[in-house]
Amino acid sequence: MVRLIYRVYRLASAIRHRTPRTWTRAGQLVLAGTLIAGSVGADMDRTVAYQAFALQLCLLVSALFCRRFFRANVRVQRSLPLFASVGHAFNYTVWVRNASAKPLRGLELFEDFADPRPTRQEFGEHWKARRKRSRGKGKSARSETLEFRRAIAEPATIPTIPGNGSAEVSVRIHPLRRGVLRFEGLSIARPDPLGLARGFKRLSLPQSVLVLPRRYPLPSLCLGGTRKYQPGGVTLAGSIGESEEFISLRDYRPGDPLRHIHWRSWARTGLPIVREFQDEFVPRHALILDTFADVSQDDAFEEAVSIAASFACTVESQESLLDLLFVGPKAICFSTGRGLGQAEQALEILASVKRNPEGSFESLHHLVLEHASLVCSCICVFVGWDEQRRVLIEQLRRQGLPVLTLVVGRKPDDQLPEPDLHFFEPGGIAEGLLRLEGMKP
Repeated sequence: MVRLIYRVYRLASAIRHRTPRTWTRAGQLVLAGTLIAGSVGADMDRTVAYQAFALQLCLLVSALFCRRFFRANVRVQRSLPLFASVGHAFNYTVWVRNASAKPLRGLELFEDFADPRPTRQEFGEHWKARRKRSRGKGKSARSETLEFRRAIAEPATIPTIPGNGSAEVSVRIHPLRRGVLRFEGLSIARPDPLGLARGFKRLSLPQSVLVLPRRYPLPSLCLGGTRKYQPGGVTLAGSIGESEEFISLRDYRPGDPLRHIHWRSWARTGLPIVREFQDEFVPRHALILDTFADVSQDDAFEEAVSIAASFACTVESQESLLDLLFVGPKAICFSTGRGLGQAEQALEILASVKRNPEGSFESLHHLVLEHASLVCSCICVFVGWDEQRRVLIEQLRRQGLPVLTLVVGRKPDDQLPEPDLHFFEPGGIAEGLLRLEGMKP
């Protein structure tokens, strides 16, 4: 059954993608009229609609025949940004050069993305998850559509290009999903003389853009906790800390790192001199992302990543360090903050993080507890709420750590209200985060 549905899905998605490209608006109107006239005029003894059907069919066949003669000798160059963000459209420039002596008029530009459609196995998982949700949500879930497109590109009109000349075209893209957006090439199109169908010149131009997660505005939060001693010091932490890192110069001792050698003093005295540093006490917070979600929690997981990305962007303004902790194919701990790394690097990591349905939550549990002694507070972003996640929060609290827990998912009926435990439904994340104003874990 799933195999048949998958074939129908691929056919329907191909028609959905190619119809507005191949046919202009006038062509789509004639195509619709042909289908209507064909269905109404089936009985030629009782209606003359078949005459309209024959006329429109001839127009469509002529347009398809003429579009095959479109030729364009062009060269293109695309200038893409390094990053984009879900929910924020971006523009970029494409240069189109006419390599022939004949002017080119009435051209359009279409972007060709890599095929975003899932494999049959992936489609089957999403289809089963959709049916599971429909049992609990009724018609609203049954009316959901499976959307796998990564972005929508608006067609761009190319101005008239003189012979051996060039034109600059602005293209607008609307990213729909985070991750790598792959461009396979682009197509130069021109309508046939009847203005019904387009002929295409397809050009290979592979490139990619990393689409960062959606970010939500966050209120002013007091994360709490006290500065903690960092073993070995945070040598790149800039001015964050109770004192300056550099103390003085001293003679070299066996075992001192070579990167601490003060070469100027060595050249002046003739003896190796090293810089001495003092360990710092740094406000350090942990951002814990739950990746253990199945395909039915895909929307909730995407919202959880967006919440984590929103917190990762606020590190510099809070003048503290933030450790991003999650478990993918392996345990990941990435530190960001002023001096250690930029928020963009954390966003790049979050743009590529994937669900880990086969993993065990125990791996994240151990990673967090091993790291707990270094941080002064925790921000936990969970996908769902159960006994394992509750136990982790309780153990962090026993260590005296303030914990802000954000759960994307339905609140259990037996869950008692807690001041530092907040539940969010997908689609209402922005409003829910703004209600955290002034809260202290």
